[in-house]
Amino acid sequence: MDNSGKEAEAMALLAEAERKVKNSQSFFSGLFGGSSKIEEACEIYARAANMFKMAKNWSAAGNAFCQAAQLHLQLQSKHDAATCFVDAGNAFKKADPQEAINCLMRAIEIYTDMGRLRIQLRGPGGVWLSWDGALRTPFVLRAPSHISPRAGSPSRPSTTSPLLRSTRRSWWTSRSSANKCLLKVAGYAAQLEQYQKAIDIYEQVGTNAMDSPLLKYSAKDYFFKAALCHFCIDMLNAKLAVQKYEELFPAFSDSRECKLMKKLLDAHEEQNVDSYTEAVKEYDAISRLDQWLTTMLLRIKKTIQGDEEDLR
Repeated sequence: MDNSGKEAEAMALLAEAERKVKNSQSFFSGLFGGSSKIEEACEIYARAANMFKMAKNWSAAGNAFCQAAQLHLQLQSKHDAATCFVDAGNAFKKADPQEAINCLMRAIEIYTDMGRLRIQLRGPGGVWLSWDGALRTPFVLRAPSHISPRAGSPSRPSTTSPLLRSTRRSWWTSRSSANKCLLKVAGYAAQLEQYQKAIDIYEQVGTNAMDSPLLKYSAKDYFFKAALCHFCIDMLNAKLAVQKYEELFPAFSDSRECKLMKKLLDAHEEQNVDSYTEAVKEYDAISRLDQWLTTMLLRIKKTIQGDEEDLR
């Protein structure tokens, strides 16, 4: 089946999904299985989106995934809605990067909302303690401001509680999903030369990661990308940013990424294209450059010389 045939099939699926939605809104469908028709429509929209992807009609695929996401929200299926918005973002990135960012931001909002789990716990002295999963650090216990603590200091309840364990798992799952979406947004924003937006995200995720024993190794990558975005704006910005990241996260100083940044800054200051290219080649020999890094490094190199040359 050629692309035109795939698009025709996808359009037929869209029409079928729209009929399902319309039928679900009738009085009798509302009484007898209206939600099941919405569920069917969600599945059909997703099938249409995948058919559009096969036809390489990325905008149509993104729109179909968005339709499915909206219906999942109507059904209160937040996780499925967020997944569809991520799929929509991945489709739009091939045709409309700004719309890709919008879809991923919607997914982030949903994942964050899913993580706002609140538990009220009775503490010593009759103090009500609460844990808000929306906070950066899990298991932060605090007394609501409108309640005055009685005698004694509140103590932290055992985190071995099954309820707390379940909540903590949910928080980390939501936070991890949100971070993945945020990093995609940052990548697209940088490609669109929305550098400050990308910097804010990379710094936020990097700061969160450096406080986690499991994630702190990746913090250097996020600070490296933030520094490259600074470099695309201004060389002095990048130099100050590197100093800030070294103070904030001492392990960054010993990373290959930090050493590369310093070589690039020196080469740029000297307007030495050969030194810049050689530093990139040395890094690439050990850690292969992906398309995003190649794009950013080429943009910086072009501020040294006007001609666009291969970095490797």
